[in-house]
Amino acid sequence: MTTSKTSTLSPRKRGVAIAADKAIYHLSRHWMLVFSIVYGLYVSLPFLAPVFMQLGWENAGKATYLGYSFLCHQLPQRSYFMFGERITFSLAEIQGVWQNSINPLVLRQFIGNSDMGWKVAWSDRMVSMYTSILLFAWIWYPLRNRVKPLPWWGFILLLLPMGIDGITHTVSDLYGIGQGFRDSNTWLETLTNGLYPASFYSGDALGSFNSWMRLITGAIFGLGIVWFGFPFVDEAISSTVRLLESTFQREELEL
Repeated sequence: MTTSKTSTLSPRKRGVAIAADKAIYHLSRHWMLVFSIVYGLYVSLPFLAPVFMQLGWENAGKATYLGYSFLCHQLPQRSYFMFGERITFSLAEIQGVWQNSINPLVLRQFIGNSDMGWKVAWSDRMVSMYTSILLFAWIWYPLRNRVKPLPWWGFILLLLPMGIDGITHTVSDLYGIGQGFRDSNTWLETLTNGLYPASFYSGDALGSFNSWMRLITGAIFGLGIVWFGFPFVDEAISSTVRLLESTFQREELEL
């Protein structure tokens, strides 16, 4: 960042410093656009994996699955599918066409086929978490001067539902994939006196309790991230913009 000290630099170095500051200034003034493009690409790539597979671009598709496998468990029974007859499939259905295994390292390798369609490169929870951050950011930005930042305790409260849901899923999976208390949810059926269809209580298919909880808690998580964190980002970037504008004014006076 340029300061009055740039007057001691050579004309060439001073020009480079000023150009760098101007680039930072313009990017900072449009930081939400920059964020939307960069983060939007990150959010969109998992959905391109099944598109690549459908087009026959297997190398690109498998590379996308591999890249995002470091960020997500990619269990197919907890993932969305594209270009198939349904958007989700049960564990039994996946075992029937893949391997009759409850080993998550084996299950996660199933990316789909031409009949069932192709798996999105991250799970339904990750889809909810990360896409909601982008959507809430777009809602928050035009309202940022009218919405008070979320206090730290509110942030914790909004993260808590996903924490509880994620931890209980993890503990349940220790009993074996498809065999834990979050797979049958008999506790919930007892609490609700069997009010809902059996498909609501068991498994991970779209419309089940587990699916709804991952969708809802992921969206609440995204809301918390934006409402709490983005005001800090906006203030820091606004401070940078003001500092650069002051620097440019001094530079003009020195010329």
